[in-house]
Amino acid sequence: MQGRVLVVDDEKAMVLALKGLLGKEGYHVETAGSGEEALRRIETGSFHVVITDLSMNGVGGMQVLEYAKRVDPDLAVVMITAYGSEKIAVQAMKLGAVDYVPKPFDNDELRLVVRRVMDTVLLRRDHRRLLEQVQGAFGFEQIVGQSPAMRRLFETIDKIADTDVTVLIRGGSGTGKELVANALHYRSPRRTKPLVKMNCAALSQELVESELFGHEKGAFTGAIARREGKFEAADGGTLFLDEVGDMPLETQAKLLRAIQEKEFERVGGNLPIRVDVRLIAATNQDLESAVRAGRFREDLYYRLRVVELAIPPLAERREDIPLLIDHFLREAAARFGRDPKPLTGEALRACVAHEWRGNVRELRSAVEQALLLAPGPEITAADLFGRPAIPETPAPDPLPATFREAKDRMVEAFERDFLRQALRRHGGNITKAAEEVGMHRQNLQQKMRELGLTADEAVKEPE
Repeated sequence: MQGRVLVVDDEKAMVLALKGLLGKEGYHVETAGSGEEALRRIETGSFHVVITDLSMNGVGGMQVLEYAKRVDPDLAVVMITAYGSEKIAVQAMKLGAVDYVPKPFDNDELRLVVRRVMDTVLLRRDHRRLLEQVQGAFGFEQIVGQSPAMRRLFETIDKIADTDVTVLIRGGSGTGKELVANALHYRSPRRTKPLVKMNCAALSQELVESELFGHEKGAFTGAIARREGKFEAADGGTLFLDEVGDMPLETQAKLLRAIQEKEFERVGGNLPIRVDVRLIAATNQDLESAVRAGRFREDLYYRLRVVELAIPPLAERREDIPLLIDHFLREAAARFGRDPKPLTGEALRACVAHEWRGNVRELRSAVEQALLLAPGPEITAADLFGRPAIPETPAPDPLPATFREAKDRMVEAFERDFLRQALRRHGGNITKAAEEVGMHRQNLQQKMRELGLTADEAVKEPE
């Protein structure tokens, strides 16, 4: 990326000299012949570095510095000072200048200063852009849902993400436990450090301890060199242990000690190694039963379960299925370079009625396959399931014309039923119903008007 530099000086000869010098270095250089002009250019331009003379008529270098940091805190300002102005230059650095160059300066010295400052600025901006991309990839937009259970999950993640609390994620296979772990890490202060993942079920009993804590050379047959474990690799960041219920009992005891003491020894070693790691675990097993059967340590269970996040199976949040399908269609179309295909109304109803034993993972696979293989302009139930949809009682309304219309109808039906039940539970009391669903009374009333729902009708109508 070409760096953009603004040179500010009320001496025309100096401006031209600096523009020529820095232009030869490959920078895009713009100039301002006064402090007033510099302020206008900083406000409208997009610069990485500002090089400004300290002493100018009218608006001086200190005012340029203060304005630049106010407009863009990441904008780097280098001061050029006259002989004997070092004290003022030091004051400028306290106000945010990154460096200063005294007059008369050596050209090579100025080149080195600008190169160092520019590299730092570009690296910082690239790092921030990468973080934004990572947070986008692992934010809530990847965990799709607006059902009450998913909203509660999102709220809990927001409450605990910026802490170091140990989290146990519960949910069936394919529900998205790893996505929740991603969200917890990348919304935390540890997001700039590693997120290390380990599947405890994928390793033999002999290897899981070495994988977790590392080993010393000669610790066992085949240990030809010292190896760092997952705990060391995650130092400063987060360690995600998937399928933790499959961990051997002996390793469970060592894991408990590592969590409590924040230290461990490599396999075959005696030297304690201290680490700063946040632990997130996940399982699809009934750990309570495993504790009663003696397969899982009770003390470790409670140590892992400081906060528990339960991800509901897809069958318990069918209202999210249209949203998930829409998300997977757009994502797959972009990834495969295909035009997105909508589902027919019949196919959408079949998806909502389907059992989806593999949860979100199974739904995603079905949608991606259908997008790639469906011969027509729309995805039918046969494209999704390899057979026609299960016959059902004809709906009184005509089939939706588009996928979006079908999705909107389904979401509206869910909202109407959800609010009707809340009103029934409170005998038609709108204020209490609003408190239960987490809405302001006025917003609930507006939503009821949109849905054609009244409190009296909600109380009278059967659920």
